[in-house]
Amino acid sequence: MSATELAGGSTGAGGRVGTLRGVGVGPGDPELVTVKAARVIGAADVVAYYSARHGRSIARSIAAPYLRDDQLTEPLVYPVTTETTDHPGGYEAAITEFYDASAERLAAHLSAGRDVVVICAGDPMFYGSYMYLHERLAHRFPAEVVPGVTSISAATAVLGRPLVERDEVLTVLPGTLPADELTRRLADTDAAAVLKLGRTFPQVRAAFADAGRLADAWYVERATTEGGRELPLAEVDPDGVPYFSLAVLTSPTGDAVAAGVGADPGVAPSSTPAAARTGSTAAVTGSTAALTGSTAATGGGEPAGGVTVVGLGPAGTRWLTPETSQALREAEHLVGYGPYVDRVPHRPGQHRHTSGNQVEIDRARHALELALAGARVAVVSSGDPGVFAMATAVLEVATTDERFDAVPVRVLPGLTAAQAAASRIGAPLGHDFAVLSLSDRLKPWAVIEQRLAGAAAADLVLALYNPASASRRWQVEAAQKVLLRHRSADTPVVIARDVGRPGERITVVPLADLDPSDVDMRCLLIVGSSTTRTDRRADGSTVVWTPRTYPG
Repeated sequence: MSATELAGGSTGAGGRVGTLRGVGVGPGDPELVTVKAARVIGAADVVAYYSARHGRSIARSIAAPYLRDDQLTEPLVYPVTTETTDHPGGYEAAITEFYDASAERLAAHLSAGRDVVVICAGDPMFYGSYMYLHERLAHRFPAEVVPGVTSISAATAVLGRPLVERDEVLTVLPGTLPADELTRRLADTDAAAVLKLGRTFPQVRAAFADAGRLADAWYVERATTEGGRELPLAEVDPDGVPYFSLAVLTSPTGDAVAAGVGADPGVAPSSTPAAARTGSTAAVTGSTAALTGSTAATGGGEPAGGVTVVGLGPAGTRWLTPETSQALREAEHLVGYGPYVDRVPHRPGQHRHTSGNQVEIDRARHALELALAGARVAVVSSGDPGVFAMATAVLEVATTDERFDAVPVRVLPGLTAAQAAASRIGAPLGHDFAVLSLSDRLKPWAVIEQRLAGAAAADLVLALYNPASASRRWQVEAAQKVLLRHRSADTPVVIARDVGRPGERITVVPLADLDPSDVDMRCLLIVGSSTTRTDRRADGSTVVWTPRTYPG
């Protein structure tokens, strides 16, 4: 029965006040309620619990074996859960008002000398609603927190899989985070648990996929209860996923599912050692990159080293491919240009080797030597590693130095700067286009000028990389003069600066008005063809696009 009307507002007999206790009753199985929690619940004068408007309480059902018939109860019914509210202050105001009122109801009991227990599923201080009462009452009355078994502990127990081992990092995330943030954090951890699924499940599943972790993730629903279930996250039907479920990414060094501990014996383990989860590699032999079925092994049976050349894309985890994310996680060594390596999240035990931007061959040799000694090495590039980047340098060394004949090398694609820049302004690469670098560090300017003229004469859209640097300030103007011999003065030129980064700026100017002082190494230029169009949309935005059909 409810006892709000009995609580009164006076202090109890002898001036005694009651004690507030937040008690965790665990994930669902009443036998997982701790001995102390059972004792405290049974001794309480008042038992409070949260529920939605339907009145059912998971916490109360778990604690039922430990309740007394003569105890007073205080059901704390949420005014709003997933539905909308007509409260003038919106959801936050409605829920704050509810916690304030609930605290005062319990304060009346405590003032009257009654001991109050607030029961919570799981642990009261782990995403538990008890904490909102604690912060309102603990400075006014004696208060104690009795911890409970969390849903994460329960989930890994029913899966029979280690959550984290040795120096691995565990990340706990609410499914309500923005999708990009979920993806970033999932890509940047060894193990993870994502709670608060329910309606958030589709975006959570997508975040695991975008982070390259979906194949290793598990879904656990109502762990330790009779109706609970667990299965690979990729196999879950998003319809009907309850709030009391979670997605788990267990230890990457876990070897197998423990036999008979709530796991489906027909499901093969997914938490295999990182080296064993490496995909097929390209083994360089002579001048040919031949695919091998798996990572090579040394005579002693240990996994051999290998080099994976990866592209980070222009910027941001949302443009990082799942395959690249996995390679970065599994690498023991990262090798690359300092600013690019800095964009990769730090991992315990992973070694970083950074260098300047004009020592590509030395960098490639260093990576191959590490791999030759048995290490898994990721060579980091911006954009795509095969476009003016490190893949060529690695293969150049691997195919000309006999020491590295047996070192596996593979190249993973990345989003190119040209693709990213084009997407920000429309579709300027919608027809035939050519990609050129204006850097004359590795080829003579005469060759660049000849190629520019040839591509311009062929009426190709041009994506121009490395247009300028601190020491190269004249090439943009020289290229402009070449192009104007073949293109009209009003040909649109897209200047894309810092695409995907905080300082991103995209501008469109006629070819004749291109100011070389506006261009530096952080820019990429896209020069339209004779058919490329610039249009103003109704919302005021500008789009540049090249028709798919060519005249005549």
